[in-house]
Amino acid sequence: MSIPDFAKPFDSTVDSALEWLMDNGEWLFSALNSGLKSAYEAVQWCIAFAPYYVIALMVALIGWRIVGLRFAILAGGALVFCNLMGLWPQTVSTLALVLTATLLALLVAVPLGVLAGLTPRFDRVVDPCLDLVQTLPPYIYLLPAIALLGYGSATALLATFIVALPPALRLTSLGIRMTPREFIELGEASGVTGWQMFFKIRLPFAMPSIMTGINQSLMMAFGMVVIAGIVGSGGLGEAIYGAIRTLNIAQSINAAIAIVILTLILDRLAQSAALTRTGAAQ
Repeated sequence: MSIPDFAKPFDSTVDSALEWLMDNGEWLFSALNSGLKSAYEAVQWCIAFAPYYVIALMVALIGWRIVGLRFAILAGGALVFCNLMGLWPQTVSTLALVLTATLLALLVAVPLGVLAGLTPRFDRVVDPCLDLVQTLPPYIYLLPAIALLGYGSATALLATFIVALPPALRLTSLGIRMTPREFIELGEASGVTGWQMFFKIRLPFAMPSIMTGINQSLMMAFGMVVIAGIVGSGGLGEAIYGAIRTLNIAQSINAAIAIVILTLILDRLAQSAALTRTGAAQ
């Protein structure tokens, strides 16, 4: 049997399964679409409610508190620069998309990571699934999402959620598994309960790894921003995609600079928060 002869029935089965899902699960995907859009729009409203200079000042104050004065000045000035380029609405949309997708991913990844860290059998099932998710090209997740949810922010949010999920799950599981055995034995000898063992021994040791996972999830979400612009995600990704189609090099460079600014700011804040949390735990 030739390769095309083998591929045709396989492709037909996939198409039939997708059509069946679209016909029988329309109510579910409609509700999912509405829920994802509502979450995204709520976060976007919270960010866009204040003027750009208020957001820049808030980021500068947080950066001063967590990182330092020089970072605070640079971060605040960089956000003002995004507004001067005329990209503040797109910057807000991108920030809302990344934060919403990352928060949703953490709500799923952290509990599953804890379960995987405590249950080796579950970890052996989850690990190859995460390998598959991280190996496939990110834009692959847009195709079924478009078929089931249509174009728009919900599709971009779902695809970004899938991409942001594996790092946090893996590193949470790793942190839970790396709790020193002698501390576990000490807790058992002291007669602590299972919840006390988790919150007072396992979780403090796992916190640096969990914070690293949060940082990596943010970076993966930003990496998906430009790709998500293909499906009408709005924000800087769509600005870059539109500039590529019209060969507007200047606009694409401006949008790319704004993405770099957001990425660096959130990366430094997440790293510094992780170091602060690790020092507090120690």
